[in-house]
Amino acid sequence: MSKQAELDIEYVRSQFPGLKNGWAFMDNAGGTQILAKAVERMNDFLFNKNVQTGGSYEISLEAAAALQAGREAIATLVNASRPEEIAFASSTTVAMQNLARSMRGQLREGDEIIVTVSDHESNIGPWVSLEEIGVKIKFWSLDKESLELRLDDLEKLMTDRTKLVAVTHVSNILGTINPVAEIADFVHARSALICVDCVAYAPHRAIDVRAWDVDFLAFSLYKVYGPHGAVLYGKYELLAQLDNLYHYFYDKDKVPAKLEPGNASYEIAYSTTGIVDYFSQLGAQGGAGGSVRENIEAAFAQITQHENQLAEKLLSYLRGRDDCRIIGITHGDDPRRVPTISFKVRGKDSGELCKAMDKHKVAIRFGDFHARRLVEYLDLAENSGVVRVSLAHYNTLDEVDALIAALGEVLEGQ
Repeated sequence: MSKQAELDIEYVRSQFPGLKNGWAFMDNAGGTQILAKAVERMNDFLFNKNVQTGGSYEISLEAAAALQAGREAIATLVNASRPEEIAFASSTTVAMQNLARSMRGQLREGDEIIVTVSDHESNIGPWVSLEEIGVKIKFWSLDKESLELRLDDLEKLMTDRTKLVAVTHVSNILGTINPVAEIADFVHARSALICVDCVAYAPHRAIDVRAWDVDFLAFSLYKVYGPHGAVLYGKYELLAQLDNLYHYFYDKDKVPAKLEPGNASYEIAYSTTGIVDYFSQLGAQGGAGGSVRENIEAAFAQITQHENQLAEKLLSYLRGRDDCRIIGITHGDDPRRVPTISFKVRGKDSGELCKAMDKHKVAIRFGDFHARRLVEYLDLAENSGVVRVSLAHYNTLDEVDALIAALGEVLEGQ
């Protein structure tokens, strides 16, 4: 077996101009630094192609080609069957709201949708809103001992009226990777659909919607090294069945435009070609030398190896403190977790701790991170919620050392 290529951290950091300002950014689950390549593509569009699509003239055709290139890039990134399975939105929250609205025509009073208590509110609230048309919402609760979702608990909730199960791929509090392929098989065997919030997974692992056989999936571009936007994936035949959210004269089979009321942001869509180029080049540098998709997978293998080292260094320190409670899997090299690490320190206010870290130019965060139902369910809301350190592949071991040193100084000083 060939040795896994190591991440070229100097090359990686050279691609993110925002890393040069002296801060250690460890709030990446809230939003990552943007790639220079993504900004360059946005500028290229705005300076050279900034017209409306649909015209017969040359620049309009170039604008349309740029939008299509963005769909093709994301289709490659998630391994979709075709670019028409990709719709753009301003955020994952909006993408999920659009999806829930567009499903109303398929739902009847008494139909059921299952959501988890561990999701970001983006993948709960839009489905709960369907109660107003008589849809019954059920909550799939987390096992409080293992802090994992159990299929046995899901089975107790599903009936012949269950139409959809909404689940997060990774909890933005726990950092735990849920087995979405296994959950999708389970849900499909009971004749329901699955919708996956992939926001906290997408920066850390390669997405493969076909291998997982998920029906719908969304994530935020600004948490995957791009600008503030999001994408929604759906199987083409399912998107074609959704209600039209755009003008009345848009045919129902006008996919995916009918899910992009007001049109997609062309420059943001085009920026995604820079994100995909970056991952492809990163994988190729590691010796992958295959197709763009193969290079992307190789890049994420490098990213995983590097991030595991970062996470384990921090978690090892936290495990060694008798006043610290890690929320979730406690070892960084466990394949079931990403480097989104939440914890509470006994007798300390999480907000005060994070604010004290600011003078060390280490950017971390506290609170519930819009996963309020989970924080309340686990009784973590007191003292300003949890402290969250969310690492990305451009972080370094030296930065984690600096974080640990600053934490030690702050905790001993408080």
